[in-house]
Amino acid sequence: MSDAHNQNMTHQQQTLDLSIALLERPSVTPDDDGCQDILSSRLAQAGFDCEFMYFGNKEQSDEYAEVKNLWARRGTADPVICFAGHTDVVPTGDEKNWTYPPFTPTIKDGYLWARGAADMKTGIAAFTIAAERFVASHPEHNGSIAFLITSDEEGPSINGTVKVIETLEARQEKITYCLVGEPSSTDTLGDIIKNGRRGSLGAVLTVIGKQGHVAYPHLACNPIHAAMAALSELTSATWDNGNDYFPPTTLQVSNINGGTGATNVIPETLEVVFNFRFSTETSEEELKAKTHAIFDKHFADSKASYDIQWKLSGQPFLTPEGKLVSACQNAIKSVTGTDTTLSTSGGTSDGRFIAPTGAQVVELGVRNATIHQVDEKVEVDDLGKLAQIYEGVLENLLLE
Repeated sequence: MSDAHNQNMTHQQQTLDLSIALLERPSVTPDDDGCQDILSSRLAQAGFDCEFMYFGNKEQSDEYAEVKNLWARRGTADPVICFAGHTDVVPTGDEKNWTYPPFTPTIKDGYLWARGAADMKTGIAAFTIAAERFVASHPEHNGSIAFLITSDEEGPSINGTVKVIETLEARQEKITYCLVGEPSSTDTLGDIIKNGRRGSLGAVLTVIGKQGHVAYPHLACNPIHAAMAALSELTSATWDNGNDYFPPTTLQVSNINGGTGATNVIPETLEVVFNFRFSTETSEEELKAKTHAIFDKHFADSKASYDIQWKLSGQPFLTPEGKLVSACQNAIKSVTGTDTTLSTSGGTSDGRFIAPTGAQVVELGVRNATIHQVDEKVEVDDLGKLAQIYEGVLENLLLE
């Protein structure tokens, strides 16, 4: 066998073993269930200084629950290359619908089946193996290697990466390059790199009218009727035309709730939930201003009134072609022969909290075909290759 084949098999077995150790733990968000202890133990042996950061309240539940985060760093010099990821996973749903138990990692038909197999414990395993092997080969490497691991990515994301970044910023500890191990690939490993993400701006619209009998509409004010023209204009508006990296900004209505359940009652209120996914061509302030202008126009002579509560989940960010993107593209090409495409599609990731610090951020991981689904799985053959790619990124950035 060739040296390259032997190297891939070694990477694959090591990454598979660590993946299984992580996947066996039912770390449903925000519970880490000991995954970060496994990682910190290994990283400490490789010369990393490991620090656990806890945010939230032990006595609370849901979005205020205490979240465990790991910050590990080897080296004190710049540049700082950070691998970022999350050990929490989404709930399994009815486990009877799974072909194999979701927290009993199973290898079958060339796949590793388990909750978190794609999103994203195998990615974490791959960059851990990559860092261990790189450090073993280059113990006096330039710069620093870091890990930022949270258990609050699949949840409300308020006590995880965002709080760790606030802590690092407060002590002036900067990340130069960040590789987020989210499942970015589509058809084959490494075919897609996410070098940016659209922003996400959510809104809850409440329209207040006056309840009454449907037979006496002149004595009431129907909030549904009052909102229809404004909603029509809102959903048909053009917000921008996008650019070379981003598609045009879009708006989608996800929920409409109104009525008392009775057929003969005009309701008092209407609630509409909608969300913008916006490009760098439009700002949060511009979206809010244009939305309010539409509603102000249509409600100027209305007996109904409206209120909008806004929630910004993340600003858009973009890492243009440069050192980090090139390091990833070259590593992928070397391992798989694939010419990588840059993309900003999809939802949000924790990269949105890291990019505003000035770091270059990309997402690179396994295929995303089964994320959050029943029977989540990932190709076993891709695990060793992904670890090799991550190790190649380190070589491209730290062995100059």
